[in-house]
Amino acid sequence: MEERTLESRQIYEGRQVNLRVDKVVLPGGRETEREVVEHPDCVAIVAIDAEDNVILVRQFRHAVARELLEIPAGGIEPGEEPLQGALRELEEEIGYVAGRMERLGGFYSSPGYSTEFLHLFLATELEPSPSRAQEDEIIEVVPIPLKQVRSLITSGELRDAKSIAGLFALSLHLGKSEV
Repeated sequence: MEERTLESRQIYEGRQVNLRVDKVVLPGGRETEREVVEHPDCVAIVAIDAEDNVILVRQFRHAVARELLEIPAGGIEPGEEPLQGALRELEEEIGYVAGRMERLGGFYSSPGYSTEFLHLFLATELEPSPSRAQEDEIIEVVPIPLKQVRSLITSGELRDAKSIAGLFALSLHLGKSEV
């Protein structure tokens, strides 16, 4: 059931994403085009403090023209391993370092059109960092009690897919249904 790529052409090359169009042959022999957003791999972190709060961030997202609640996340720098990227993003976005970091898995964020793979981590044993958020990002740190996370999702207040996936992975990891 694989598609075979006949040719690829770069349409756009940007700072965060590239866009290419692939001409492919479908399993039945028909040719079509696929638009592909090339995006580097990313990390997302479910951070839980000593009081059982999930540390979320609220930030404006231009693409959807609204503020969203999200788990901390960001891109992996060239040559950086996912774990190092997660530790860096945690410190940059919420101003904490993690005494313990566990991998929760990973997933393709939008495989219908994007190459982005997101590595998911659980951060615990949090301590404040002397560093703080990046200057080019305006981020509000929002601690939410773990028991309230489900209601944020069901009410629609938490609409970010990576955050919902990360919190679901946390509930599987903990073997609890309160998330």
